[in-house]
Amino acid sequence: MRSARHLHDAVSALLLFLLLSAVVPAARAQQETDDESEFNYVCGAENGPENWGKIKEEWATCGTGLLQSPIDLSDRLASQAPHLGYLNHSYRPAEASMVNRGHDITVMFHGDAGSMWINGTAYHLRQLHWHTPSEHRVNGRRYNMELHMVHLSAENKAAVIGLLYKIGRPNHFLHELESYLQRIANTNEKEENVGVVDPWVARGHGEAYYRYMGSLTTPGCDEGVIWTVIKRVATVSSEQLKLLTDAVHDGFDINARPLQKVNYRDISFFCPDDHHERYYAAADH
Repeated sequence: MRSARHLHDAVSALLLFLLLSAVVPAARAQQETDDESEFNYVCGAENGPENWGKIKEEWATCGTGLLQSPIDLSDRLASQAPHLGYLNHSYRPAEASMVNRGHDITVMFHGDAGSMWINGTAYHLRQLHWHTPSEHRVNGRRYNMELHMVHLSAENKAAVIGLLYKIGRPNHFLHELESYLQRIANTNEKEENVGVVDPWVARGHGEAYYRYMGSLTTPGCDEGVIWTVIKRVATVSSEQLKLLTDAVHDGFDINARPLQKVNYRDISFFCPDDHHERYYAAADH
C-alpha cells in the first residue's frame, strides 16, 4: 500500500510539474504580446485612442488634457498673423538611421541636422516620422499622409512641423529611402543605417502655415508642443504609401490619432504671398 501511495504521489507531482511547465511560458508569452501592443489606433478597443489616458498613469494627459493634438485647422477659426513671419530654420545633411517602431517608421538623426528658431529659442531637429492617413485636417479635409519633423530645445520642449500629402506624383524624399523601408518591414525595433539624409528634401516647399499650441499625438500626449502645419499639400504615390503602411506592424497601417477638441485655442495663419498660396490651395481641390 505504501509503495502504491508513493507511486501515486510521484505521478501527481510529475503531472503538476508538467502542468506548471506548460502554463508559465504561456503566461510569459501572453505578457510579451501585451507589452508589444500597449496602445493602438482602433476606436472602441480596450487600448484604443479614447482609452490611452487610462492605460498608464503617465499617459493621463491623453484623456484629461485641454491642449491636445491633432485638430481641424479651420480657416474660419484661424486669425491672420503676419507678425509670425517666414519660418526661421536652417537644415543640413546629417547621418541618420531608420527605425521600425512598430506603430510607425522613424528617421533618427545622429548628427547635427539643423534647427528652427521660434521666439528666439532654438529647436534642434531630432527625428521625423509618418502617419497614415493625416492626423491634422484642413477645413475638414483629411489627407493621405502626414510627416512630422520633431524638434527639441535645450530644455526638451518640442516644436513639430507637419507636412500633408495627397496621392499624386512620387515623393522624392521617400524615394531615397524606399530600399531601407523594405529592409525593416515588419521588424521590431530594427534600426537600419541610411547614411546621410538631407532634411531640406523632406521639408519641401510652401511658406504659408498654421501655428497653434498642442500636444504630442502618441502616448503620453505631452502638451506644450508648438505646432507648425504647412498649408501647401505635397504628393506621394500610392505605391510609396503602400510601402510605408506595409512596413509597420499589423494593425498600425492606420496610425492617425482622431481629432481632438480645439477648446477655444488660438490658431494663427501666416501667408507671405496671398496670390501664390491661393494658387496652391485652388490646385489642391
